Amino acid sequence: MSYNNSKKIVILPIILGIAVALGILIGRYLPSDSNFTQHSNIRSRNDKLNSIINIIESNYVDSVNRNDLVESAIPAMLKKLDPHSVYIPAKDLARANEPLQGNFEGIGISFSMLTDTILIISTIPGGPSEKLGLLPGDKIMYVNDSLVAGKHIADEKIMGMLKGPRGTLVKIKVLRNGQKELLPFEIRRDKIPIYSVDVDYMINPYIGYIKINAFAMTTFDEFMKGLKDLKDHGMTSLILDLRGNSGGIMEAAIQIADQFLKEGQLIVYTKGRASPRNEAKATGKGEFETGDLVVLIDEWSASASEILAGALQDNDRGTIVGRRSFGKGLVQEPVPFTDGSAIRLTIARYYTPTGRSIQKPYKDGFDKYYDDISNRFTHGEFEVSDSIHFSDSLKFTTPGGKVVYGGGGIMPDKFVPVDTSGVSTYFVKVRPLIYRFALNYTEKNRESMKKYTVPELKKYLDKQPLLDQFIQFAASNKIKKDPVGLKTSGKIIHIQLEAYIARNILDNKGFYPIWEEIDTTLKYAIDYLKK
Repeated sequence: MSYNNSKKIVILPIILGIAVALGILIGRYLPSDSNFTQHSNIRSRNDKLNSIINIIESNYVDSVNRNDLVESAIPAMLKKLDPHSVYIPAKDLARANEPLQGNFEGIGISFSMLTDTILIISTIPGGPSEKLGLLPGDKIMYVNDSLVAGKHIADEKIMGMLKGPRGTLVKIKVLRNGQKELLPFEIRRDKIPIYSVDVDYMINPYIGYIKINAFAMTTFDEFMKGLKDLKDHGMTSLILDLRGNSGGIMEAAIQIADQFLKEGQLIVYTKGRASPRNEAKATGKGEFETGDLVVLIDEWSASASEILAGALQDNDRGTIVGRRSFGKGLVQEPVPFTDGSAIRLTIARYYTPTGRSIQKPYKDGFDKYYDDISNRFTHGEFEVSDSIHFSDSLKFTTPGGKVVYGGGGIMPDKFVPVDTSGVSTYFVKVRPLIYRFALNYTEKNRESMKKYTVPELKKYLDKQPLLDQFIQFAASNKIKKDPVGLKTSGKIIHIQLEAYIARNILDNKGFYPIWEEIDTTLKYAIDYLKK
């Protein structure tokens, strides 16, 4: 009898050990108070999932693919978690990672479709297309002996034909203005940078401007290059534009925040159920710790953008200008699988230095979560800041005594409503034609414009009857001239035409200084710094 009892005591830890091992294989993480019953339930639920797939595979009326069932089940499971935990199939992973890595593999051009022809807008500096002598304005007629001009091929398919693994070859034939014959090129694909800093330039002799469109592995280096260049040109005040920046890599946002904050100041901290609190603090080695600073945000500024804006706001560093940001305060960790697929799993929340979580609620369903921006517009938030109401429980105070709020994005220090003063029915109708006209105009006048600098090109375009020509272009596309609408929207249309033409010639260095004239949020920031 005593022998049997001792045998049971010896066997029990072995059974528990097996259960724990199964639990780890199934769920990776187990709570510290897990017991035998919990492990059995986990194993039972896992067996249930496998059993269902086995039953379907064996007995379903039609043949099924087991892998397809699994691929469908994973996204369904993640939808039970939060809006930002996602599954990325193997075929999509490389493209999904390109914006974060800051590069892709291809021939190095940006293009647009001009009357169903691939028109090269620009070549990436240092890329294989530029090195071989392709030029803006060239029209791609053939790709690998296949005619692509006039075939109504979707942009996505065109990119698939031109992009490919580094070192592989693609043959193209282009039509160039002034050349009778098609020009053949054999291009060896290479790594092509994706620039996350759109532009840096001096607005006036002391105010600099940097626009960041995403946070990638290369963003910090791009930002520092722009910051140094502006400082070398005499910048003492900076406008950092994060509007439309949906985020990316947290580390890049932390590194940039470090350039503005003093040693020891908290930038951000993260915390999750299985992730202990982790803090990031300023090193005191920043390049712009004391100059005047304005940060621009809007409803599409999210994630890493909000980390950067929140760190500056909570440390009373600079002024946040614009409209309330998106409200994404969750941290994802990539988990790769052997078949080349991966999940991005939310493992923690991030908090601004005052302790704010700016994640907006998602318990009422993902549809309502993503409809939040349109609901803000409907409720008038884009026009009047008073329409925004925060609970007192979400109130926090910065070291300087400023009241800030959590629970749904970063609320700017200075609210700037969306500008609708130049919008008319005519403008809404013709807006899709503005870029098309600018493209056509550029192709007809490229040779006379490509010699100009930004200020020279602006002076040249100011003297051209662009608006009159555009009105005729719109009429040829069945949109009649509207004198009342033109009185309201004529200036905006004219400036947008100039800006897009300048981008076609001088890239973003030409675009943004012209667009500045109709950018009310940027103009507010400039006036604020002047005062």
